[in-house]
Amino acid sequence: MKTKTFAPGDRVALQTKSKLWKGYVLESHDSEVILLKLESGYNIGIREGEILDAKVLEKAKPKEKKEVVLEKNTKLKNVVIIITGGTISSRLDPKSGGVIPTDAEDILNIAPEIKEICNVVKIDTPFMKFSEDMDPKDWRKLAETCEPYLNDESVDGIIITHGTDTLHYTSVALSFFIRDLNKPIAITYSQRSIDRASTDAALNLICSAEYATSDIAEIALIGHKNSDDKSCIAMPAKRVRKLHTSRRDAFKIVNDTPLAEITSGKIKILKTFNARSNKKPKLDTKFQEKVSLIKVHPGQDPSIIEYYEQQGYKGLILETTGLGQVPGKSSSTNWLPKIKKAIQNGMVICATAQTIYGRLNPNVYSSGRELQKTGIIFLEDMLSETALIKLGWVLGHKNWNPKEKMLENVSNRLDKK
Repeated sequence: MKTKTFAPGDRVALQTKSKLWKGYVLESHDSEVILLKLESGYNIGIREGEILDAKVLEKAKPKEKKEVVLEKNTKLKNVVIIITGGTISSRLDPKSGGVIPTDAEDILNIAPEIKEICNVVKIDTPFMKFSEDMDPKDWRKLAETCEPYLNDESVDGIIITHGTDTLHYTSVALSFFIRDLNKPIAITYSQRSIDRASTDAALNLICSAEYATSDIAEIALIGHKNSDDKSCIAMPAKRVRKLHTSRRDAFKIVNDTPLAEITSGKIKILKTFNARSNKKPKLDTKFQEKVSLIKVHPGQDPSIIEYYEQQGYKGLILETTGLGQVPGKSSSTNWLPKIKKAIQNGMVICATAQTIYGRLNPNVYSSGRELQKTGIIFLEDMLSETALIKLGWVLGHKNWNPKEKMLENVSNRLDKK
């Protein structure tokens, strides 16, 4: 078969003895192997000698760079889209089989219905990163990018596109960094790149536009309600966790309920909310980066706390077992002395639950009461990710009382109940 005429990006059909394979040709480093990205999204390699018949279904076309024209309908509200990277901002790279950053035109074209909901008056790209590479400096940059649009009376709402891996960390950070929020900020994502027919980006973007033009002045994560393509929910920024690696509805609300259910053309408010206002939001991006999260497990050496002390860390979140326990006096790895000593030395240590649902109650068992005596701060039903970001933010303010602030609901939506 004349497979040598294939080029990366060509859509082909390859007949082998066992099956007809259809997909896109990828760049292969083995001249005897044809690499294909199947329509399912998986990559396979087929030895050239196994191919009985081969057809080019569609030749790869070079992507033309076009200027994005932002049309305006005076009857619609104005929205800014901030692009930060991630799968929702990516497309297939026919050479590597992976995904690479795309441009604003692709994102708008995947969901043309947005033009019937709002005017996209600006597309801003402060940086392009996969979310696993983000850090507090990026959260700060994103908050700074939002501020002028929040204080611009001609802008009615903001949509942020973001990778899924650490999206819930960013949503929490923005919730603390932006004070007195006056209009909606929708943060959304996709699990599949926008050049795939099965992408979940379109519905998420449409629903984000509905949210960004609503009266809800809160930061919300907008994503699929379930695995179909019918509706999304608006999730409180500090009460969300990614609970699946690949499903469309990867994000779930923990210990709370949705702000709204959204479909194309309709938003159904489900609870009381902070409404739009004429407030002038301010940034408070002080953040102590020397904080970390430790998951306590059986047999774990508590000297890890000393290690963090030696490295100059100012605060720790311990994901404790049960209702708020760590290995104690009857364990071969008693954590209590190390925790107490670190707190006496000035480190702030807080406890969250390893379980997804429920809340801590250190008074039920004697082990919890013993842990309480160390001075650790029990954070009730606060999510570990929220606790980590909040601790860094609180410790960034040297004149604050850490215990008081960690137990106080300090932003638009509850940190804890």
